[in-house]
Amino acid sequence: MLFDAHAHLDDEKFGGELDGVVEKLQKAGVVGVVNAACDEDSCHTSLALAEKYPWCYFTVGIHPHCAKDYTPKAEALIRRLAAHPKCVAVGEIGLDYHYDNSPREAQRAVFARQLVLADELGKPVVLHLREAYEDANQILAEHRDKLRNGVLLHCYSGSAELARDVYNGLDAYYSFGGAITFAKHKDKVLAVIPPERLLLETDCPYMTPVPLRGQRNDPSLLPYVCAKMAELIGKTPEEVALLTTQNARRFYRLEDQ
Repeated sequence: MLFDAHAHLDDEKFGGELDGVVEKLQKAGVVGVVNAACDEDSCHTSLALAEKYPWCYFTVGIHPHCAKDYTPKAEALIRRLAAHPKCVAVGEIGLDYHYDNSPREAQRAVFARQLVLADELGKPVVLHLREAYEDANQILAEHRDKLRNGVLLHCYSGSAELARDVYNGLDAYYSFGGAITFAKHKDKVLAVIPPERLLLETDCPYMTPVPLRGQRNDPSLLPYVCAKMAELIGKTPEEVALLTTQNARRFYRLEDQ
């Protein structure tokens, strides 16, 4: 069994083909998917997916790309949808200095605000951090008392040193997707992360793993990610599948489901 800890099944790239994707993921042994919101629209579509499919859960939050659009209305929506029984986290939130789709000052302010909001809601947070680790680490340090419900570093791309010296101290979890099949030095990163903190994800329809890069990603391709993680940490794919599914259920508080 496999658990996709971070996906975007509501992305337009799936068009009208989602039924076929659902059939494939079930055949691949995927027993759970968390659909991550990025803006107000995807908060609604993620909710709809979670209500349609029993194995699907969702997050609510405003992505750093959309920080410029964060309003009291958006925050009210997050508060309202977070009360849904299948809402498992606030995310994906954070900083992205690669594209700078929102001004950095707005990104920082909205990131900090959503950390406070998640704590008020009693939800874990799912972080998107890209080329912004220094500022992100400062904000996380300043809000350490608001990180009481768990932190997931989605699609972790930071160094082994950051994981060991900063994030492990935050009681963090780490999810890895298709990049693990082609990026360098992932063995060094995985070596410093406790096995009970590892999760698998697809971030679909993006980050397609080798050998299918260039194609649209979906949760049925999670076995490729699982196999590569198994190779890098010296376990069997079956062991990694069980381990990461248990970890995902623990982080998202789904252990009784």
